[in-house]
Amino acid sequence: MTQSRIAAVFMRGGSSKGVFFHATDLPKDQKECDKIFLAALGSPDPYGRQLNGMGGGISSLSKAVVIGPTSRPDADLDYTFAQVAVKEELVDYSSNCGNLSSAVGPFAIDKGLISANGVSKTILIHNTNSKKIIRASVPIKNGVADVIGDFEIPGVSGTGAQIKLDFLEPGGTKTGSLLPTGNPTDVVFVSGHGDFEVSLVDASVPCAFVAAKRFGLTGAETVEELERNLELMDLVERVRLEAAVTMGLTQSIDNVPPTAPKIGIVSEPQSYRTLAGSIINPSLTNITARIWSMGQVHRVLPLTGAMCLATACRIPGTVCNNIMKDGQGDVRISNPSGILPLDAKVEVKNKIPFALQVTAYRTARTLMEGNILIPNTIS
Repeated sequence: MTQSRIAAVFMRGGSSKGVFFHATDLPKDQKECDKIFLAALGSPDPYGRQLNGMGGGISSLSKAVVIGPTSRPDADLDYTFAQVAVKEELVDYSSNCGNLSSAVGPFAIDKGLISANGVSKTILIHNTNSKKIIRASVPIKNGVADVIGDFEIPGVSGTGAQIKLDFLEPGGTKTGSLLPTGNPTDVVFVSGHGDFEVSLVDASVPCAFVAAKRFGLTGAETVEELERNLELMDLVERVRLEAAVTMGLTQSIDNVPPTAPKIGIVSEPQSYRTLAGSIINPSLTNITARIWSMGQVHRVLPLTGAMCLATACRIPGTVCNNIMKDGQGDVRISNPSGILPLDAKVEVKNKIPFALQVTAYRTARTLMEGNILIPNTIS
C-alpha cells in the first residue's frame, strides 16, 4: 500500500472546518502528528489552495483537532487544536479555535467517548492549548448530537441546533494576566510609522486592538479591500509583532507565533454590505471589527479573537470600551459576514478587571467520517 489509513472525522464547527482525530489513533510523537496534519490538509501549498488535501486555502479551513481522555479531574475530556499553515510547513499550537470548540462535544458524543441521554448534555472540555475549561451544552436526539434546528450564525449558510459554549475564566491564556502590561491601553512604536495606541488583552487568546482610523480606515472596508492593500497588510503585521513583544509573549519580533497575538481593528458601528450581500444596520450593533488570523483577514471573526474583543469592550479604558456604543446586554460585533453577539462578563475589583466568562452560541455538524489517507512517503 502506498497510503496509510487513519480514522478521522471531517467536521464543521461554527464558521470553521477541520479534521478531527481520536488521540489513540495518532502517534504519540508530536512531530509525527504534525506530518499527518500537514498531509491531511494539503500543506504546504505554494499555490494557496490545498488541492492535495482537505484544507480550503484559508486559515479557517485549515485546522486539525485531537480529542482524548482528560488529563484534569475537573474536565470530561482533553481537546487540542492545531492550526495548519496553508503555504508553509508549519503546525501551530499557540492558541485555541473557538469555532471548532463547538464540534468537540458532538464528536465525543457520536464516537461514544461521552454518553448522552435526554435532550441536552453538558460537557466540561479541557483545551490543552489555553489550559482553560469550556462548558459545552450540546443538544441531543436519540443519544447522539442533534444537528437540526433554527439557529443561524454569521458566515454559515442554513440553520442548525444551537450549541452553548461557556469559556470559563478566559483571562491569561498565554501571559497569565487579562491585561499583560497592567494597562488598558499602551503605545507601540513602528519605525517609519510612529506610535500606535493599542489595547493588549489576553482573554481566550492574546489580542491587540487598534482603532481603524489610526490606519486611515473607516472600519467598514471589505476583506478584499484590506487584503489587496499590501502596504496596509505589512503595517498591520508589524504592529502585531511589536504588540507581541510589549505584552510579553516573546522577547523578539523574530519569535512571534503566527496565531498569537491576533490583531484587530475596531470602529464605531458602520453600515456596509456583508459577504452575503445584506446591509449591516448600525443601530443593531455595538462595535465594528476586522480581525487578522494567520496573516489573513478573517471572513467572519475568529471566535477566540471575538471573545477577547467582547471582553475588552467590558474593560474600562480600552480602545474597544471607548469606541463601543450602548454597553448593555450582549456585545454585538459587526464583521464581514454579519453581527456576532457575545455575552462577556467582567468584574472590576480595586480597579483590576477579572474576566468571569464569555458565552457564545454556535452550530456544528459532522460532514464526513471514515479514514484520512496519508502517503507513506511522509514517514
